[in-house]
Amino acid sequence: MRTRVLQSLGIGFAAASLALALWFTGGLDRLEYPAWAWRVAFFASRQVPAQNVKVILLDQASLDWGSRQMGWSWPWPREVYGALLDFCHRGGARVVAFDVLFTEPSVYGAADDQALADAIQRGSTLVGAGIYGQDRITLPIAQIAASMTRLASVNEEPDPDGIIRRATLIRTSEGRLVPSLGLAAWQSGLPPAAEGSADWQLEPGTVRLGEHRIPVDAQNRMILNYVGPQGTHSTLSAAAVIQSELKIQAGEEPGVDPSVFRDAFVFFGFSAPGLLDLHPTPLSRIYPGVEVHATALDNILASKMLRDAPPAWVVPGTLLMACIAAWVTLSARRARDTVLAFALCTPVPIAIGFLAYPLGYWWPMVVGVVAVLLASIGSVVLNYATEGRQKAFIKSAFRHYLGAEIIEEMLADPSRLKLGGEKREMTVFFSDIEKFSTFSERLDPTVLTALLNDYLSEMGAIIKDEGGYLDKYIGDAIVAFWNAPVRQPDHAARACRAALRCQRRLSELRASFESRTGVVMHARIGLHTGESVVGNMGSHERFNYTLLGDAANLASRLEGANKAFGTYLMVSEDTWRASGGDWVGRELACLRVLGRQAPVRVFELAGFPGDTRPEAWDDFDRARDLFTAGRLPEALDLFDRWPGDPASCAYSAKCRRLLGHGSTISTSVWELTEK
Repeated sequence: MRTRVLQSLGIGFAAASLALALWFTGGLDRLEYPAWAWRVAFFASRQVPAQNVKVILLDQASLDWGSRQMGWSWPWPREVYGALLDFCHRGGARVVAFDVLFTEPSVYGAADDQALADAIQRGSTLVGAGIYGQDRITLPIAQIAASMTRLASVNEEPDPDGIIRRATLIRTSEGRLVPSLGLAAWQSGLPPAAEGSADWQLEPGTVRLGEHRIPVDAQNRMILNYVGPQGTHSTLSAAAVIQSELKIQAGEEPGVDPSVFRDAFVFFGFSAPGLLDLHPTPLSRIYPGVEVHATALDNILASKMLRDAPPAWVVPGTLLMACIAAWVTLSARRARDTVLAFALCTPVPIAIGFLAYPLGYWWPMVVGVVAVLLASIGSVVLNYATEGRQKAFIKSAFRHYLGAEIIEEMLADPSRLKLGGEKREMTVFFSDIEKFSTFSERLDPTVLTALLNDYLSEMGAIIKDEGGYLDKYIGDAIVAFWNAPVRQPDHAARACRAALRCQRRLSELRASFESRTGVVMHARIGLHTGESVVGNMGSHERFNYTLLGDAANLASRLEGANKAFGTYLMVSEDTWRASGGDWVGRELACLRVLGRQAPVRVFELAGFPGDTRPEAWDDFDRARDLFTAGRLPEALDLFDRWPGDPASCAYSAKCRRLLGHGSTISTSVWELTEK
């Protein structure tokens, strides 16, 4: 455990350090951008735009209308914008923000500029646009600028991939702070006591106006929380607004009710492709610049601004995720567990990124994903380097003794294979071929070897299939056990199933074996459940995984005890009870085997639950009880009714011997005098 913890920390720290180094140097930006668009698209569709933010677009349809109906060529006369401003004022707009640069005098003459200036002065609060860069400042002509309530910056720098994800709220120009168009519109709409450009203050990570604080990055940029695609905010075409104003002035019914702008922040800008104010955003490659400013104001009004997750959170968070991923992957002992570890750990930084978004934090996802993947890959490499060869050796060494499923379980804890043993309850299987010595002497060695190989292969496959461990073959004998090296709560039942299946498989093969060798093969099996010492026994250079103890000895004795009753599958009372006792079987006797003082009750196991019980066994049970009680004549009468039942015949012969000698010795324990 301590080693794994140290390994996890080392791999996690290395993986996180590399991922964070790439993140800090911008090496992951290109991967983060698609993840950014994914989150923006997911959350934008679930948000409600501010209802008091309106947009008027000079779109292509408006240009076509102006050219076709009004005879206006581009640029339009500036007095046209006066009609637009009059309409907004008529509707009671709180603020109008123009994303239009009037940097040159009108081509229609000074009167045209004055017409726009007059419209601005008689209308609503107007925020005008300027360009504030490091090298130059571009402002409207003085005649128009003097009439505007406030000038704002409209230039936004996209990220290196050309996508606008942030809005610069404040720029410093000639010693003063200049707000962006969205921020200036918000400021202009505040009550007089609260607004005023002189009150702007820059603090680390915050732009502050009075009690209002807006989170920004080191360049005074706010992460834009896009609320939808182009046209999400209530949008009208410039043509529709101008037409409506002209109709009102002519005493006609307007197409647009001016009240739609009541107490609204109205943004005016261009969306016609030829006017060059379309920009790519995470939601669309074509997005009007004026709607970027409207989105910034929407975020401020609804207090749904996003801020970068502080590095003080991201660094330890990434380190923690990497260490956890390393721990989980190092703990995987199978290929499918490793795949599951990847599947569980990789989505974690993605989930954190999505969970942080509605909480107002932009959490970088890719750095976490990279850290987790590096940690997981590093753990897989370490697992293979330190345990892969060991596992390959274990699989190779144990595939002849254990089933594949049990080997995989054992691989989860290779420490079980250290030299030494442990005491554990186990069920031991011992089998032997009846009269093997007799017929082996007359068979050709080649034929005998082929016979044994086929027989042992069939029996061994069944034992492994039931989760047993094939301890050894001793000539024709098979020694196996359950509940080691992998713990198996149902070890006794597994052993019983294996023994029954072995007998039935041998019955199916008996005719084939006889035709090949002339030998009628039967095998005797003994099962016992008890404590044994199991583990790697031997020297430090050479050892075997095996067991020692009374359980193995008794299983061997029970195999031999079958000869006394003419049976082929004998289990101890401990096995019978531990396996559930639902099998088709019968109690044979209370035996005292050779070399063991304590007697043991034994049962003949003959079938699976639900199989038919032999008819003779009911009489046998009654006769055995009479025999045990010393009522030998009555017992003999019942035993003799079933001459075809070997166990009944064995008891009948014993009754006759005892009666012939006039014995009065208790018959409650059957004494065996040979193995």
